Amino acid sequence: METLKVSGKSRPNAVAGAIAALLRSNGEVEVQAIGPAAVNQAVKAIAIARGYIIPENLDLTTQPAFVKLDIMDEERTAVKFNIQGVRLGNPEPRSS
Repeated sequence: METLKVSGKSRPNAVAGAIAALLRSNGEVEVQAIGPAAVNQAVKAIAIARGYIIPENLDLTTQPAFVKLDIMDEERTAVKFNIQGVRLGNPEPRSS
């Protein structure tokens, strides 16, 4: 599974584009963020990505979790979002 790392300075639209592309090609992606600003940008990006894929009959689900990472010999806690693509069925037309 591909992992995207989001910082507090990441552009949500750019991250959303990457999330959408990976959901289209791989069906799943992991997003990691450390700190409140990074988590904020990640959540915005996930919401924007959903808007990108809905017109293609795709939706997403996510499961947030904490994960411990070693960064430069220091243990840090990150929030990770495991995101899965979900294919939406074509609804049957309503009869009048």
